[in-house]
This record gives sequence, structure tokens and C-alpha cells, in this order.
Amino acid sequence: MIRPQTWTLPADLEAEVRATLAAWAAGGTVRRLWARDATLWSGADEAGWLGWLGIAQAQLGRLEHLRRVAEDARTGGFTHALLLGMGGSSLCPEVLKETFGRIEGYPELHVLDSTDPAQVRSIEGKVDLARTLFIVSSKSGSTLEPNIFKQYFFARITQALGAERAGSRFIAITDPGSQMQRVAEADGFRHIFFGLPSIGGRYSALSDFGMVPAAVMGLDVARFLGEADEMANACAARVPVEENPGAVLGIILGVLARHGRDKVTLIASPGIRDLGAWLEQLLAESTGKDGRGLIPVDREPAGPPAVYGADRLFVYLRLATAPDRAQDERVAALETAGHPLVRITVEDPYGLGAEFFRWEFATAVAGAVLGINAFNQPDVEASKIATRRLTDEYEKTGTLPPESPVRVGDGTLVATLRAHLGKIAPGDYVALLAYVEMTAAHEAPLQAIRRAVRDRYRVATCLGFGPRFLHSTGQAYKGGPNTGVFLQITCDDAADLPVPGQTYSFGVVKAAQARGDLQVLTERGRRALRVHLGKDVARGLEMLRTAVDQAMK
Repeated sequence: MIRPQTWTLPADLEAEVRATLAAWAAGGTVRRLWARDATLWSGADEAGWLGWLGIAQAQLGRLEHLRRVAEDARTGGFTHALLLGMGGSSLCPEVLKETFGRIEGYPELHVLDSTDPAQVRSIEGKVDLARTLFIVSSKSGSTLEPNIFKQYFFARITQALGAERAGSRFIAITDPGSQMQRVAEADGFRHIFFGLPSIGGRYSALSDFGMVPAAVMGLDVARFLGEADEMANACAARVPVEENPGAVLGIILGVLARHGRDKVTLIASPGIRDLGAWLEQLLAESTGKDGRGLIPVDREPAGPPAVYGADRLFVYLRLATAPDRAQDERVAALETAGHPLVRITVEDPYGLGAEFFRWEFATAVAGAVLGINAFNQPDVEASKIATRRLTDEYEKTGTLPPESPVRVGDGTLVATLRAHLGKIAPGDYVALLAYVEMTAAHEAPLQAIRRAVRDRYRVATCLGFGPRFLHSTGQAYKGGPNTGVFLQITCDDAADLPVPGQTYSFGVVKAAQARGDLQVLTERGRRALRVHLGKDVARGLEMLRTAVDQAMK
């Protein structure tokens, strides 16, 4: 069942939303979207990227391959499944893993989407290599990270089981004709599943990129896709625009962004909390370009209404089967204080299938309202190019270029941070870009920094762990509105990890990604500062937290 979404907006914005809904109704604009009319956006290649519109129905019509892979995973003697991917290939599976947990009788799903050596080692320590099914997921088949993840774990499995058995522990999900397909065929992978070339990575949740891992971990994929198809029907061209949940949400997002309320602040019930990670990529990568876009704000510590500026739109994703009463009260306080708010009720965790489609449709609509191509990601490619340039140099010289970042032990750190934070203006946001292992222990001081900065400057704050955010919010940070103030945080790896078959290591790749990220931010005229923690990451983060507090006094 799809409950109607509700919203509360200031009178002037409500009037413009209603006027835009009326204009879309009069112009048959939703029909144009379903007809794949590229002029709804920029008139470029958008028509070729709308395969996601019919994917739920298409998947329901060919469920047998998902049932077969589920049964194979259940009976194959696997205790774990490890997905190796980035961005659109990893975020939907991560949401499913965090939401549904381990399902009895099926492998426990894990996701690796970081080149941090400690992260790779940590993931490896959580699985029984000899009883793990590896899922290598890469749409293009040429993305750096999934390829080196595959190289590493294929070598480890070859060591453990022998070359003749290694391939049987691997599945590939990729587009037809990709380099990954050729590698999978050459190495004798257990299965190869194909995406649709007409579906971009961030719109691929309901395709095999999301549904094969879902089947492997034991989800009822028919039920999940059924929820998505119900939402697709609710968003159909025949439905009046004002009753179309995807169109209404997209118009609200687009109209409010045009009026400076572009910080889409996500509040989700604990049971579906990780949905925000997927929404970050969808919103930021789709709309953050040409100096415009939506800036998703996920997992920002809760605060009283007074700490939020006039640049926010709050979206409350409430899980009906497990609501959080304290959260309800905080959201009610925001509404009472006059902050614009959209409420969406998710009936149960399987309702995420519907949410994936609702938000894909809404994002496409918001892109049309903003007048941008909602399906390309030019600045993600810029970061990849910068990283490749640095890894190529490493392969030639054996070193990365010398540099001298600000370090946490430097006597100038507080003054440098004070000057950097002094660049914050009303309507800006502050993003922490942390190239460290993603752990709860590391997240805690970073969240404390977010809270302190937000409360002091009344600005939105974001937190991304590198390099995963490069395939997510990185597009908006570089190509969206120039309202971001960035603090990049790097470290020395306590222990590096070689990449089999390459001269560079995981640590070198991560360092190159951080440098390439900073380079492109700087080239785009963004306000960015890098702080280096050294080897003791926990101590370095606490020192940084203290320094930020001092800088704000």
C-alpha cells in the first residue's frame, strides 16, 4: 500500500509548487517524461538513459534467473557473500544489507566500496574466504576500484582453493560487452549477469545490480519488485499530476531549490536509516551540475529548530512498523517552527522497493524543473581522470609527487582552520571528506565536528568517507552550486596492502584519489583545505576535533 505523502511549506513556496503542478498538468509533462522526451531536460542524450522507467515490470516478468541465483547461494555452501563495487553498484546492496540484516539460510552479505587498506583488511576479516561468494559489480567494467578488489580477492581465493576452483566463487554483474564480462569469462566465473545500457548506475537499484545481491542474501525479490511496480503505476502518465507521488516530490524538490532551499535534509527511521546513503548519490550526482543542484544532507546530528537556516527542505522517511517517537517529536518541532517538510511513510522494509522508484522518478522531475541533464556526471569523470594521472605517474616513478599538507600536530593548525571556517557564509554548507577507514569509532568525532560547525554557523553539514563519496556526492561538490566549504582529511596507512598484478598498492590508490579530489575541487574554484592526521587516526581525529573547537572560539 502506498500512503499519500504530505508536505508543509511556507505560503509563497506552496503557491509556486501548486502553480508548477498546474503547468505540468496543462502541458502533459509527465506524459513527455514517460515518452522519453529529452527536451524535458537539456535535449542531449537523456532519452537513452530512461530504461529504469520499466525495469520493475520487466524484472517481474523474468524472475527465474533471480530465483536460480538465490537457490544457488542457499545450497552452495556459502556462509558469506561479498559485493565488490562502487557507487551505483554498491549503495543499493548496502541499504539492503543494513536494513534486512542476515536472512536465515542464506549467505550474510557484506559490501566493500573503499580502497582504504584498513577497510579492505577489516572486510576480509569478517568473511570466511573459503565459504564466500564474491559479487564483482561494475556497470562499465572499467571502474578502477571493483577491478582491483577483484584482483585482490581472486588472488586470495586462488591461494586458498587453487586456480582451478577460484572462478567458481565469483559472480559478475556488468553491462554486455564490457571488459568485466571478458575477465569473468576468461576466469570461469560462476555466473555473469547483465545490466541494461539504458540504465545509469545510480538508477540501477531495481535492475540486476541491486536485485542479484538481494536474491543472494535471501530477499523475497518478487515482493520487493512488486512494491516498486506499484509505485511505478502510481507515477504513470495517466495519473493526475497532483496525485503522482514521484512528480509531486520532484516538483517540490526543484521549486524549493530554485528558491535557495537546496539542502535536502534527510531524516529516516532507524530501521531504514541507510536509505540516505543511496539517496545521497541519486540526488547529488543527478542534479549537482552546471552550478545548480540539490545538496543531500544525511545523518546530520539532530538539533533544535533554531540551528537550521532558510536553505533547508526536510524530508522525513518514517517506517510505520518501527517508528521512533523521539524522532517524531523532533520533526513536529521543525514543522511547528515553519521549516518546509515532506513526510513519507514507508509501510515496512519491503516498501524500500517503492521508495527506490519514487525517488528515481522525483529526481528526474527535479532535474527537469532545474533545467539540467539528470543522467550524466561530468565531474565524477574529472576526478577519475585526475586519479588515473597520479597512479600512472606512480607506475612510472614509484612515488607520488611530494606535498606538504597541514598536519594535526602543526602549530599553525588552529589559525589555518580559523581562516578556512571564516569563509563560511549564510546558505553555505560544510562537508567533511574523510579518507580514513569507515568505522563507528572514526565517525563519532567527525559527527561531533559536524554538530559544532552547524550550531556555530547555522549551516548544513555533510560527511563523506573517501573514496566512496567520489562516486556519490562528489559530483555535486564539484559541479553543483559553489556554496560548499570542504575539509579533506587524510592519513598515513598503518599497514598498506598490495594490489596483485600492479606496482601500486591500495594505499597509493587512496592517496591518489584524495589528491585528485582536492585538485579538481581547487580547479573548480571550491573552498577546500586538506588536513593530514598521520598514522594514529583515532588520536588525529580527536586532535582535529579539538582544533576545530578552538578555531571557532
